[in-house]
Amino acid sequence: MKPAFLKSVILLIIGVCFIGPFSWGQTVSVGISRYWIQFKDKNNSPYSVTTPSAFLSARSIQRRLNQSIPITFTDLPVNQSYVDSVAATGAHIHLRSKWFNGVVVKVTGQAQLTAITNLSFVAGSLPVGGIKQAPGAGSYDKFRSVPIADSHKLISSDPTPASLNYGPSLNQISMLNGVCMHDKGYQGQGMVIAILDAGFQHVDTLKAFDSLRVNNQILGTHDFVDENDSVYGADRHFHGTCVLSCMGGNMPGSIIGTAPKAKYWLFITEDINSEYVVEEYNWAAGAERADSVGADVINTSLGYTTFDDTILNHNYASMNGHTTPCARAANFASNKGIAVVCAAGNMGGTAWHYIGTPADADSVLAVGSVNSSGVYSSFSSEGPGSGGDIKPAVASEGEGSIVADWASNGILAQNGTSFASPIMCGMVACLWQAHPTLSNTQILQAIEKSATQFAHPDSMLGYGIPDFCLANSSLGIHEVSVTDGDYLSNIFPNPFTGSLRVIFWSSQSQDVGVTLSDLCGRVIYTETHRAAVQSYNNWVLSGLSPIPAGLYLLTVKTGNEVFVKKLVKE
Repeated sequence: MKPAFLKSVILLIIGVCFIGPFSWGQTVSVGISRYWIQFKDKNNSPYSVTTPSAFLSARSIQRRLNQSIPITFTDLPVNQSYVDSVAATGAHIHLRSKWFNGVVVKVTGQAQLTAITNLSFVAGSLPVGGIKQAPGAGSYDKFRSVPIADSHKLISSDPTPASLNYGPSLNQISMLNGVCMHDKGYQGQGMVIAILDAGFQHVDTLKAFDSLRVNNQILGTHDFVDENDSVYGADRHFHGTCVLSCMGGNMPGSIIGTAPKAKYWLFITEDINSEYVVEEYNWAAGAERADSVGADVINTSLGYTTFDDTILNHNYASMNGHTTPCARAANFASNKGIAVVCAAGNMGGTAWHYIGTPADADSVLAVGSVNSSGVYSSFSSEGPGSGGDIKPAVASEGEGSIVADWASNGILAQNGTSFASPIMCGMVACLWQAHPTLSNTQILQAIEKSATQFAHPDSMLGYGIPDFCLANSSLGIHEVSVTDGDYLSNIFPNPFTGSLRVIFWSSQSQDVGVTLSDLCGRVIYTETHRAAVQSYNNWVLSGLSPIPAGLYLLTVKTGNEVFVKKLVKE
């Protein structure tokens, strides 16, 4: 992630000039019917950055306020009069993008494209896609390449030593030390996750999602490919169903997702019958919708490298974090305060073994795959990004992941970074739930810092497998400056061996709890002291020699405040 760099990227994008992977053209290409139409400006807009409630939800505005993110030109909707003028040429408006300031259109020939590009407010056009085939008519299915040799193996339940009955899905959350987050009550409550995917077949009927339906945790749906709200039908792909189950599934004894109490928006942006750049613009439109409705987190288990029309292909050089439409859109989403989590891809065993886009984006958390033992999966796409970014950033269990069976009310084991990503994404939501005042960047950086190989990242697993309990503890640590109120003056020695001395300034006479715990929250030592008013209180914690060496947290709690300090036991 490059937060500082991202700001410069955004400034380039919002100018009059559009920076894209292709040259501007006004000629209809063979086999191409869909074009990106770039507008020059947003002049005479009826909207204003001073009244964002006209085009952003209250949640979206609050997310910006929480992270001190200003409302800008890029938040304003595309000028409707421009859209109407383009439509007046007879072209079909497929989608519009406020971040990129333009529309994707379907044209019937050269005359129509020329009429559009001759409009005074149009900067130019780019070819982005061919004719969408009817459902089932195409032979292309990007998900067919995902290794699923063991997908229908018999799955047995494991004993679950946790408060929730995870069944066979225990390992994929335990690997991330996420059970302790759930046990602390962080299961995604109050968080909103948008999923950009290929289809959510039978999510409206499968048992794994009954709690989502009963509790109204699915906030809405939209298909950006077919331009309607239908995402559940038998003609829809099952990929998003599996992805959702990794986060929102709740079938005790079989599968419990990593964020079972979060709320979800389900968006189709992937056309499984073909592969064109237009799907990246679909993705951008989906990310914009996620922003507008107030999503906190986006998961996308999609990736793009090459296309049915080879003239549109990306190359490794374009995987630099800020060139492709998908990467730019992902960076926009991050710049708006959303935590974006992306599957690295399943190309590790192919000639193209690198990550795809948007996993390459500067500001996303790209997720690679490991097996149940934490060993790199040979199919998981590798980095680094061509711009030098550590990609993937982290890894989770994507080999043998437990997912909902879209064809029954059971479960399956499936392989792919498609599932490593949502397993990680749900935990991102839980961690942010625990620390709602922090920014998306602070949350993702804490996750990276907690990972197994943060000090020596590589091109296969990045920083490694995160420890969410450790990340949670690290974010809970805060140093308190001296004020007129209570404050923790000193704790020493640090590192400690057999005893600790705590010096605490109390502004009033009050009971103060002092607790020493490990990073999973297990209490090692606790006692309560009566603090004297307007005094430095000096307390000794003794008998600590038997405690194993390692990291611990000392918590000092009054009726109104909590002070936490990280300590080392030698």
